Amino acid sequence: MATVYERAADPRPTRGHGRRRRRSPAAALLTLLWAGAAAVLALWWTDTGSVVGRAGWLTDAGRITGLLCGYACAVLVALMARVPLLERRVGSDRVSRWHAMAGRYTICLLVAHVTLILLGYAAQDGAGLVHEAVSVVTDYPDMLKATAGTVILFAVGITSARAARRRISHEFWYYVHLLTYAAVFLAFFHQISLGSDFVGNPVARGAWYALYLGTAALVLWFRVLVPVRLNLRHRLRVESVQQEAPGVFSVVVRGEDLAELEARAGQFFRWRFLADGLRWTSTPYSLSAPPRGDRMRITVKALGGHSAAVALLRPGTRVWAEGPYGALTADRGTAPKSLLIAGGVGITPLRALFEELPGRLTLLYRARTAGDLALGAELEAIARWRGARVLYAVNNADGTRPRLDAASLRGAVPDVAEHDVYLCGPPELSRDLYRELRAAGVPDRRIHHESFEL
Repeated sequence: MATVYERAADPRPTRGHGRRRRRSPAAALLTLLWAGAAAVLALWWTDTGSVVGRAGWLTDAGRITGLLCGYACAVLVALMARVPLLERRVGSDRVSRWHAMAGRYTICLLVAHVTLILLGYAAQDGAGLVHEAVSVVTDYPDMLKATAGTVILFAVGITSARAARRRISHEFWYYVHLLTYAAVFLAFFHQISLGSDFVGNPVARGAWYALYLGTAALVLWFRVLVPVRLNLRHRLRVESVQQEAPGVFSVVVRGEDLAELEARAGQFFRWRFLADGLRWTSTPYSLSAPPRGDRMRITVKALGGHSAAVALLRPGTRVWAEGPYGALTADRGTAPKSLLIAGGVGITPLRALFEELPGRLTLLYRARTAGDLALGAELEAIARWRGARVLYAVNNADGTRPRLDAASLRGAVPDVAEHDVYLCGPPELSRDLYRELRAAGVPDRRIHHESFEL
């Protein structure tokens, strides 16, 4: 049976110390978002008298869902704005999940709004549903724009579904996703011109303008102006490309005054390499070493067309980067001991953390074969320098996988429950390891991971 084994490292003791964890603003931000939804409902409540008849109930239900949909659109876009407070303190993975959830809420509310409003108007006018739909779209102010925005939002929703994501390229999904901005812009005007809660209510109208203009300002600042300044200021270029393991390559990027970025081990940037076949795609890759001077390094595994093309980059290629992002940093830790568990190319952010984290360290590296252990020489060197442990979990010659259950984890690291655990790997492996770590007694608050699967 394949088991976890250890490659010898100098057993020098490493001084550990307690750390105070920075509190995440996630709970406060979620509370604020739900409070905003409650305020939208309160707007409808205070502006609505008695509801009479079937048409009245349908129309008012359409008003409620329309208001909530408009609010959800603003939240959806704000979560796409890459605000540093969210990306670095809450965590990009959690923000991505919030964004995906907001998208599902938005589409459901949009379907309900359109259906209920049309049914209500049709009942009120005594007309057929199709006739009423044509009349609303062609006769009501700003409805042609709203219809175009609705179609775009549906297209974004369809391409974001898991079944569709598996069948389309990342590039196609990315550019369709960007159309969300156009959809929200097109749909905004009919909210103001037709929304009975805003007509004749300057306070509500002003608050709605502030919500949307504030969201637009976040997008303009953090997704346009900040990246432009970063790249004009730091002038990033590829310095070298080196193979680390079969299909795994490290790219060293050189720039000016990179210390100003304050990038941390465990974080990532979104990279756009200005070379043929790569310039139109922005892809997240983690730093595989702490930034040093005027250099940063990423390590990429060839899993698709884009990542495979990275291996062919030539020195001097210009690079457009956005970041740093991510909250998988030393700030998450609270214990004097840390266990880092990497699966496959998930070693990249953990290799950087292995060098930077304080306290006593153990690294567990899962790979199919010994030949797939990228950055192994560096890990061994860091282990000797830090007096840390490096454990490997690779398949036997017959393909038998190692046991990574609660018992084997306690066997390899007897006091595992007293460790902070940093976890990075394929989604299925990460889910299995999370479950086994909890069974081994590790508290949830000490298991730190980021996953970018929407």
